[in-house]
Amino acid sequence: PVHAGTPVVILEAMKLEHEIVAEADGVVESLAVAIGDAVTAGQLLATLTPAQHNGAAQAVSEPESTERDDLERVHERHALGLDAARPEAVARRHDAGRRTARENLDDLLDPDSFVEYGPLMFAAQERRRSREELITRTPADGLVGGTGAVAGDPVVAMSYDYTVLAGTQGMRNHLKKDRLFEIAERRRLPVVLFAEGGGGRPGDVDMPIVAGLDCRAFQLFAQLSGLVPLVGIASGYCFAGNAALLGCCDVVIATEDSSIGMGGPAMIEGGGLGVHHPADVGPIDVQHAGGVVDLRAADEPEAVALAKRYLSYFAGPGEPGAVADQQLLCELIPEQRKRVYEVRRVVETLFDQGSVLELRDGFGPGMVTALARLDGRPLGVVANDPTHLGGAIDADSADKAARFLQLCDAFDLPVVFLCDTPGFMVGPAAEATATVRHFARLFLAGSNLTVPTGTIVLRKGYGLGAQAMAGGGFKVPLFTVAWPTSEFGAMGLEGAVRLGMRRELEAIEDPEERERVFQATVAAAYERGRGVNMAAYGEIDDVIDPADSRRWIATLFEPDSGRWWRRPGKKRPYIDAW
Repeated sequence: PVHAGTPVVILEAMKLEHEIVAEADGVVESLAVAIGDAVTAGQLLATLTPAQHNGAAQAVSEPESTERDDLERVHERHALGLDAARPEAVARRHDAGRRTARENLDDLLDPDSFVEYGPLMFAAQERRRSREELITRTPADGLVGGTGAVAGDPVVAMSYDYTVLAGTQGMRNHLKKDRLFEIAERRRLPVVLFAEGGGGRPGDVDMPIVAGLDCRAFQLFAQLSGLVPLVGIASGYCFAGNAALLGCCDVVIATEDSSIGMGGPAMIEGGGLGVHHPADVGPIDVQHAGGVVDLRAADEPEAVALAKRYLSYFAGPGEPGAVADQQLLCELIPEQRKRVYEVRRVVETLFDQGSVLELRDGFGPGMVTALARLDGRPLGVVANDPTHLGGAIDADSADKAARFLQLCDAFDLPVVFLCDTPGFMVGPAAEATATVRHFARLFLAGSNLTVPTGTIVLRKGYGLGAQAMAGGGFKVPLFTVAWPTSEFGAMGLEGAVRLGMRRELEAIEDPEERERVFQATVAAAYERGRGVNMAAYGEIDDVIDPADSRRWIATLFEPDSGRWWRRPGKKRPYIDAW
C-alpha cells in the first residue's frame, strides 16, 4: 500500500532522479519494470488500485518534524563562528573592558538588519593546522562584515576581530573586504570600518604568494572616497594595513585606549628603530592633537554612538530641532572690540539645539569645523576662534578648514562661514610651517566649491584671511552679511596705520602726541571700516540683527541639499586625507 504523494517509481534521467508519485491512497498491484530497465515515453510503469474506504474518516498521522541533515550541518557550521561558541575568547575580551567585533556591529546596526558575508571563511593555513582547528579558532578569517542599516538607512559595516590572530589581514578576509567595497560602490552605501588589529598576516601559507602586494583592498577602499561616506573607528591597537584603511576614512573616531600607527612594535623594532610598547606608538593624545583623530570617544559604546550621529548628517533632512532664543546672539560678542568671546557658544546658539558635531577639535585650534542642522537640514560650519592667535589663520587651521570644505562639497552640504579673523598668520615662525602653501589650500578648496555658501562676519574681517572665509572673496558666497560688531579692512587697522603713516608718525617727536595721533587715526580707520559703511558701499550685502541670521542661512538650502546618493557618480575625485 502507498499513500497519496509518496513515490511509486523513481526514474533517473541525465543523472537526476524523478519521483513518480501516487495521486491517491492505494495498493501497487504490479510493477511493469525492474530496477535498471530503460524506459520510453508513454510506457506503463506500474498499476495502482485505489484503496477502498469504509466511510469512516481515517486519521493521517503527520511525520515528525526533524531538521534535514544538510541544513543541520549548515546551522552547526555557522554557530561555530558566533561569540557563544568561543566563551574563552569572549571572556578575555570582556576582562580587558572591550567588546567583541559582533557586539560592536550589533550596537551599530538596527536589530535584525545585519546580512553577513563570508561567515564560513577561515584562515588560509591548512598546510600548518587542521581544518577543524582553523574553523574553530579563526572564524570568518578575523573579519566580520556585511550589510545592515543605521537608523533605517543601509550601510556596509565590517569589523576586524582582534580575538582572531590579533585582527590581522588575512588572504581570505582581504577578498571579503574587496567584495564588500564593491557592493558599497554599486549600491552607493556608506561604509563603517572597525579597524582594530595589525597589518598583513604572514602566516597564511595556503596561497602561493611572494609579497601579496597585488591585493586590491586598499585601492578599492580609496576609490570610495568622495563617492560614499567612510567612517573609521579605532579602539585598542590599530597598526599598518588597518591604519592605512583608517586613514582613508572621511572621519576617524578613536577611543581613549587606542594606539594608531603606520607600523606596530614589531615593524618598528625590525627597522632598527628601537623597542616600544604598542600603547606608546600612537596614543590618543598624540593622534588627536596631530589631526589624525576627528572624534575622541571614551570607549567603544561612545564611539559607536558617535558613528551613528555622524552618519545622520549624510542621510538627508531630519525633523526640525528646538531653537535657542536668537536674541541671545547679540549678547555673545562683547561691544568692546578687543574683548575675547567663545565662538562655540555662537555656533551652538545659532543652529538647532544639540545638532552641532565638531570635528577635529584637537587640531588647528584657530578654526572650528562642525556639522550642524538648521530646521533639521544638515550643513557644514567653518568658524574662526578668536581665543587662539586672535582668530588668525595659521597653516594647521587652513589645512583643517580646506579638508572640511572638501567633505561638505563631496556630499552636497551647504557651508556657512562665521568670519572673525585679523588675517593669516605672519612672521618667521609662521613661514617655517610653509604657510604660503597651506594657506593657499583654503583658496583652492573654497573657490572650487559647488555647494551654496554664505558668510556672516561676526567681528573682524581683514585681508586675505577674511576673503578665504568667504571662498575667495566677499562676492563668492550667495550672501555676505555682518553683525553690528563687524569691522573690516585690507589688513589689521593698527598695522595699516603704522605702515601708511610711518613718515608722519616718525616726524612727531613727542611720544605722547605720537601715540595720540596714532590712536586717533586707528579710531578713524575703525569708523570707516564699520560694517554699516561696508554695506553702504556695496562691499557686503547687509548688516543684520544677529537674530535674523537663521533666515539668511535658510536661503542656502536647495531641494537636493544633502542628497548625495541621487548623483550618478562622484563630484570630486576624492576627499583629501589631510
